[in-house]
Amino acid sequence: MHEYVVSVVDSLHNISPTEWDSLAADNPTLKHAFLQSMIDASCTTAETGWLPQFITLSREIDGKPCLVGAVPMYMKGNSYGEYVFDWAWAEAYERAGLDYFPKLLVAVPFTPCGGTRIMAHTPADREILISALLQIARQSEVSSVHVLFPNEHEHAALIAAGFMSRASVQFHWSNLGTGSEKYESFDDFLATMSHDKRKKIKQERRKVSEAGISFEQKTGAAITEADWDFFHRCYTKTYHAHFSTPYLNRTFFKQIGERMSENILLILAKKDGVSIAASLNLFNATTLFGRYWGTTEFHSGLHFETCYYQTLEFCIERGIQLFEGGAQGQHKLARGFLPKTCHSAHWLKEPRFAHAVEDFLRRETGGVETYVNELNESNPFKKTEDVADHSVEKMFLQ
Repeated sequence: MHEYVVSVVDSLHNISPTEWDSLAADNPTLKHAFLQSMIDASCTTAETGWLPQFITLSREIDGKPCLVGAVPMYMKGNSYGEYVFDWAWAEAYERAGLDYFPKLLVAVPFTPCGGTRIMAHTPADREILISALLQIARQSEVSSVHVLFPNEHEHAALIAAGFMSRASVQFHWSNLGTGSEKYESFDDFLATMSHDKRKKIKQERRKVSEAGISFEQKTGAAITEADWDFFHRCYTKTYHAHFSTPYLNRTFFKQIGERMSENILLILAKKDGVSIAASLNLFNATTLFGRYWGTTEFHSGLHFETCYYQTLEFCIERGIQLFEGGAQGQHKLARGFLPKTCHSAHWLKEPRFAHAVEDFLRRETGGVETYVNELNESNPFKKTEDVADHSVEKMFLQ
């Protein structure tokens, strides 16, 4: 193995978790345990429209073959669970008598979180993987390749290789505090917000407290089988309430609970000692990814407390820098989450449609930019001079 070897595999069972995770940049959504658990639980299969086709790149190092690059790729038979919507593109293909599916998708299934997608230790290895990705697409019966939420360096490399860029908006919270310091408490965070937004959050939290609801933040081994049973019940109930089918099953949640519990935060809302709501989050030392939530009964403000305020308290206590709130949800703006422009990269094999999509994306990007500017005008935080005044006041009170 003096040369690079590119392979396509439908499972990670024969790949070292240590080698794979070394490429994942400590992102829990890309961990060997997370992706393999979806496979083992039959969540990502040809039947669900998510057939794993992971690209691996190996070469000899110190006399033995080593994994130096990988791409979490899937052969898609539909566009469910992606969070970057291309249904209109599929309909246009159908009207023209062409097949849009199957397509190739580079992403984390059912997870609109950012991170590395062309997983490689060096730019040279990344270039080899991008070339392999395009070669596979050209030689197979797929209409297109889509890379969702890559990091900035990968996005630039994909555009240079001929992909088209698409912009979308998410809402992220940053643990900025005053100056270079992080927030010391939730009240410290609230103090940076405008008066009306601060008042609204306090009112929402007070309603939940007055309803007699308390919360537990559980991580690692503290999460019991009963907790997982309850969370799964909430998760499926939420999907069914929206007339949708849950993507993930109890087996998957059991497996990530066993395989990567150190990356899991489960928040339980309780009334009279009985769990009534739950939210599931993934985290590492720097970033928390909000994922799923559900409830068995309605209480005003319960969703915001369970999904946002309790989680923000966890981030502040742990010194976690970033909270990715996921796709959509303009209501997050009033709760301290600011708009973040994210990107995806797209390559279409059919030139006629590639030109049409390129024109569409050019116009769509302008709309996204306008939307972000409008959101920023509704920034929930105090003006800069007000924040500075608060910082000075805080120094005198210490």
